[in-house]
Amino acid sequence: MTTLVIRDGAVADADQIAEVHVRSWQAAYRGLIDQEILDGLSIADRADGWRRNISAPLPTIIGILVAEREGRIIGWTSFGSGREDEGAGDGEIYGIYADPAEWSTGVGRALLTEAEQRITAAGHTRAYLWVLDGNERADAFYASHGWELDGARKVEERPDVSLREHRRVKTFTDS
Repeated sequence: MTTLVIRDGAVADADQIAEVHVRSWQAAYRGLIDQEILDGLSIADRADGWRRNISAPLPTIIGILVAEREGRIIGWTSFGSGREDEGAGDGEIYGIYADPAEWSTGVGRALLTEAEQRITAAGHTRAYLWVLDGNERADAFYASHGWELDGARKVEERPDVSLREHRRVKTFTDS
């Protein structure tokens, strides 16, 4: 297998990030989110959103990373300071996705590892992330990397769907 490169995302990556975003949602959330919603996801709309996010990031953002192999983006993560009052002072993984064809190849691990390093370099000793209820694959992935359930739950209301989620946290120690 060719070399995997983890690098900062750029505006020019928006179309490929959006493609991974849509394809991974459609695969990972099948049976968890209404199929009509998944089928209606638009790569073009997501790409426009990614161009905005990369060119004018949230004030809390630390980074947007992409995983690239042979010049093709196959995964991404975005992360920064916690966006919720309860997590003030913590870091947060906002999202991490890999192309379904790349699942279980180390792409997610490489992205998560780099995001964790950057979160700690920014001074956070703990971070959290949210997982869609029923997403057993993601739960197993995060658990295998030391992210623990903390009992927090929320419902994220979007225009077309309510997402029921649970939180995982990780405390970073000096090694």
